[in-house]
Amino acid sequence: MPKRPSKHLRPPRPLLASHASASDKADGRWMTQSMPSGSAVKSYRCPGCQQTIAAGTPHVVVWPYEPGWLSERAVDERRHWHTSCWARRR
Repeated sequence: MPKRPSKHLRPPRPLLASHASASDKADGRWMTQSMPSGSAVKSYRCPGCQQTIAAGTPHVVVWPYEPGWLSERAVDERRHWHTSCWARRR
């Protein structure tokens, strides 16, 4: 059986939870999308508090409005945040 290609070479999976919206913070414009508990099937590390977001926990997926220097697409830089951590961020 052939090996699967690296996840870094595959295009990112679409976020199916809800529609994305723009959010302005002190460090720029960000796209945000709510991830309900039914769609949260993996665990992630929140960059705001460095704690684990357990599978099944509703949270927010965030990515820059425009891609950074080393990315072709902004969605490649998406991160998963606790909803409260993202709300506290300035």
